[in-house]
Amino acid sequence: MSARMTRMNPAVLSYYALRRTVGILALSLPFALVIGAILLALAGPDHVLPHPIVQRSISDYYYTPMGSYLVGSLCVIAAFLMCSRGYDLDDEIAGYLAGAFTLGVALFPSVNPHIACHTRLQLDVQFAHTGLAALMFLALAYFCLFLFRRSSPGKWITRRKGHRNILYGVCGLIIVVCDVVMISLNFRPVSPWLQPIDPLLLSESMALVAFGVAWLTKGEGILRDPPHERVRKV
Repeated sequence: MSARMTRMNPAVLSYYALRRTVGILALSLPFALVIGAILLALAGPDHVLPHPIVQRSISDYYYTPMGSYLVGSLCVIAAFLMCSRGYDLDDEIAGYLAGAFTLGVALFPSVNPHIACHTRLQLDVQFAHTGLAALMFLALAYFCLFLFRRSSPGKWITRRKGHRNILYGVCGLIIVVCDVVMISLNFRPVSPWLQPIDPLLLSESMALVAFGVAWLTKGEGILRDPPHERVRKV
């Protein structure tokens, strides 16, 4: 099948559209949660801003009116990751793992930050949530740093492909750095140095935005190859 026929294939076009949709969903998730929670609070019976106006982390929005949107978005992303296919078995395994971790983050919520005391079960679920979130971001970074930078054997590498690989690398590094910061908050020697700036929500948001940009690019929403551009073969 020629490159033109492949690009015109409805199945391929639909797959690219799904990639772009997942990218936009992940990229917009932090902003949708913050803005949605504020607007829903203002539209409520009291017509007041939520307290706090911005939650400490994305996970804390599970206990706001945007909780269903958060869980639904994570489930959609998880489903697509599990169904995504690449060039070989490594891609398929990575997709299953990333999807399973993402689904686990959605199904095992963090503890309610507005409650002072928690049961042992809630704390165990919180521990699972934290671990699954760390693994999820590492899996997403693996997609950006390794899988997305590959090319099928014999395929021409274009100038835009080189630009995309740089972008994938930057997105992957951002996710790794943000994941390290988030994990560091769980260690007492490091946490006091980071708590004054409360970087959890910012780190989670930056990691999701980087993931969204990478998938939006992979879906040909950004840096798409111009027609007939060829530079060299793999």
